[in-house]
Amino acid sequence: MSQLSYRERIYKVIYGTDTAAGRLFDEMLLVAILLSVAVVMLDSVEQVRAWPGEVLGTLEWIFTALFTVELILRLYCNPKPWRYVFSFYGMVDIIAVLPSYLSLFFGDAQYLLVVRILRLMRVFRVLRLVEYSKEARVLLVALAGSRKKILVFMLSVLSLVFCFGALMYVVEGPEGGFTSIPKGVYWAIVTLTTVGYGDIAPQSPLGQAIAGLVMLTGYSIIAVPTGIFSAEIVKAAREGDHVIHLCPRCQKAEHNVDASYCNRCGNALYPEAQAEAEAEAEKEPASEPSDKPAEKD
Repeated sequence: MSQLSYRERIYKVIYGTDTAAGRLFDEMLLVAILLSVAVVMLDSVEQVRAWPGEVLGTLEWIFTALFTVELILRLYCNPKPWRYVFSFYGMVDIIAVLPSYLSLFFGDAQYLLVVRILRLMRVFRVLRLVEYSKEARVLLVALAGSRKKILVFMLSVLSLVFCFGALMYVVEGPEGGFTSIPKGVYWAIVTLTTVGYGDIAPQSPLGQAIAGLVMLTGYSIIAVPTGIFSAEIVKAAREGDHVIHLCPRCQKAEHNVDASYCNRCGNALYPEAQAEAEAEAEKEPASEPSDKPAEKD
């Protein structure tokens, strides 16, 4: 068996998690990503930024150098480097180091380095979360199935928001802080979502009564999108354990994956396949009688 070349060994460590070295590399990479993001966040705090010796700036350039070397190695050992460059992870890896070099020309560009947090998506490879792909598929199917209902719900909420916003502009007016209909719509969104910043509040009794109605409406509609999505999740999970096949007799569509007979009418779901199996069974020769003489009492 031929030994792996130096380039192939690097590829196996960087892109693979089936070896101890590859898994260790990915785990160390995740730790480095977390530390670099923490450095960028601390650098945005004015009190911390005043540390002597530009400690944070030095650490940031160290992490940038490490990630740059990693990117070069990924391009070097990949048999299709351009395919990697234009892949999702490739573009994220490039964006992760680009702001540091842009900061040499644009002062605040280094704060864009928080996009490095996207590289933590590699944890799916490290922790082997592929086994949860079925659950992820259920969520995606539920989102796709509920998109039209959610869209109708959002349009209904938008209609309520515009109506309440315009009504409060008429009732309160500029004296109550509602200087325009968009300002009223903003208040209606804040109130309907039960956030309640308190920067705008109605002063008149009629305005306060309308505000109370908006608050109650907000609480009452919270359950609507939750119920829609939950129903779609149940439906998607149920369909994942069923197969769509019309029963020849009662036309029932959904059946268990391993079912041979309809659980409604008892008819065979696959009569042709069943007939072929019975014919094959009849063609098999009967078992030969045993040559051993029967024992006498």
